[in-house]
Amino acid sequence: MARKDTIDALRRRKVGAKTAALLVDAGYTMASLKKAKLEDLEKVVPQDDAIRALKRLGIKVEAPPPKKATPKAKASPTKKGTPKKKAPATKAPKKPAAKKSGKKKTAKKPAKKAAKKKPGPRPTVPSKVPEPSAWEKRIMRILQAKERDLPASLIGNLAARAQKLKLKKPELEKVVDYLWDHYRSHLVDPNESVGIVSAQSIGEPGTQMTMRTFHYAGVAEMNVTLGLPRLIEIVDARRVPSTPVMEVFVSDGADDLDRMRQHAAEIEMTHLEDIADIETDVLNNRVVVYPNEAKMRSRGVTWKDLDQTLSKMRREKVKRIEGGKGRKVKAYIMDSDQVSYKRLQKNLETVKTSKIKGIDGVKRAIIRRLGDEYVIYTEGSNLAAALDLPYVDQVRTNSNNITEIFEVLGVEAARNAIVREAASTLAEQGLTVDIRHIMLVSDMMTNGGDVKAIGRHGISGRKSSVLARAAFEITSHHLLHAAVTGEVDYLDGVAENVIVGQPVTLGTGAVNLVYRTPTKAG
Repeated sequence: MARKDTIDALRRRKVGAKTAALLVDAGYTMASLKKAKLEDLEKVVPQDDAIRALKRLGIKVEAPPPKKATPKAKASPTKKGTPKKKAPATKAPKKPAAKKSGKKKTAKKPAKKAAKKKPGPRPTVPSKVPEPSAWEKRIMRILQAKERDLPASLIGNLAARAQKLKLKKPELEKVVDYLWDHYRSHLVDPNESVGIVSAQSIGEPGTQMTMRTFHYAGVAEMNVTLGLPRLIEIVDARRVPSTPVMEVFVSDGADDLDRMRQHAAEIEMTHLEDIADIETDVLNNRVVVYPNEAKMRSRGVTWKDLDQTLSKMRREKVKRIEGGKGRKVKAYIMDSDQVSYKRLQKNLETVKTSKIKGIDGVKRAIIRRLGDEYVIYTEGSNLAAALDLPYVDQVRTNSNNITEIFEVLGVEAARNAIVREAASTLAEQGLTVDIRHIMLVSDMMTNGGDVKAIGRHGISGRKSSVLARAAFEITSHHLLHAAVTGEVDYLDGVAENVIVGQPVTLGTGAVNLVYRTPTKAG
């Protein structure tokens, strides 16, 4: 507490924060600083900072003469008189001579540096905002004449409608005036508590949501978490959702089912145990792999793929008994280097999980028809690897893993994913929530440049108000920490004002009314 008070006192006297912290950590107080000498402070902070701090405290300090480094260097040759003055003149030609004769590489270095400095062609930065159309320019001129402004999306929609109807200038002006009045009536009033309104607008319908999972029709063991659990995952910014799913669109050949099956087989992770029967031969201390050609065809795996993956295993024909009959089949054999049952079991697990093809993390890939095209839905998500595939449409392909979207595409894409996922989760339950409330939540989660959760580990835990943090979770921890560190609560928010029982600085509480008594004339 005393440390913070001393630092605050120094800061009020316009002493630098770093200087004040160093002085207080060295054991100085306001009283001891007024009696301290410049030589003592120089041991803690630089000389200039020490002089500045003492002057801020009202102590007169005579600055010591600056140390001259260059005269000392010149003083050494002048001690022995004028003959030494010729020494630099004699040494000067020797140095370039040595460079010319012995060091030829030094002449090439400036040429390389000069080559690097040559400015190359400047990259063209694509414009994200398209040029306004002729109708949009007309609407913008009408707005500029009346000193008004509208969002670009409204201007674009109005221009498209006006172009279809071929509105004349007087009619277009009337429509623009009507749109302006309608737009102004929907703006938020000053000092309105938009956060509380958004929280209530999302929280109240959230109590009507069910806790269930949505199963894909006709596909066993393929489901997506929806309802209240999914909404909790979104606002908690879970790193890995309970059911990660990707929606993979194809840029070419989306209406060809056979080609889509090939793409799905390439995306779906295939391990060796998915296409082969793996057995342990305890007698011979080895692991034997019997590939199943029917499963290989369904997964799109060839013998060449197996040879590349199982290059350390030898391939030969082995007699196998099937249905009471013995016949020779193609097999891969891994011999164990140690006569140990544990070693053999470890080799078996290694062989089973050997990756043949596919994307890491994608357990299954199914094909569903969406409108006029086929779309691949995956159980498991790996957006970065999916976008690297040449046939994938990188614009429409998406994932329900918001953290993965942030890592691959950035914070703006993560913000849009939060809006999309939350809105679709509420809409699936038949709940109507204005998109602006969800946008406010997504803005709060991403305005710091990363995706933060709404909770004690995110937004609520980073509030500046002690009482607001204590009202959310772990009350004793926040109050104790604030008391030890000397935190000050300025009562700027809603929760802290409600706790202390004074008007909230929102709405009518943000305005102070002053009554002046009328003065009598004369």
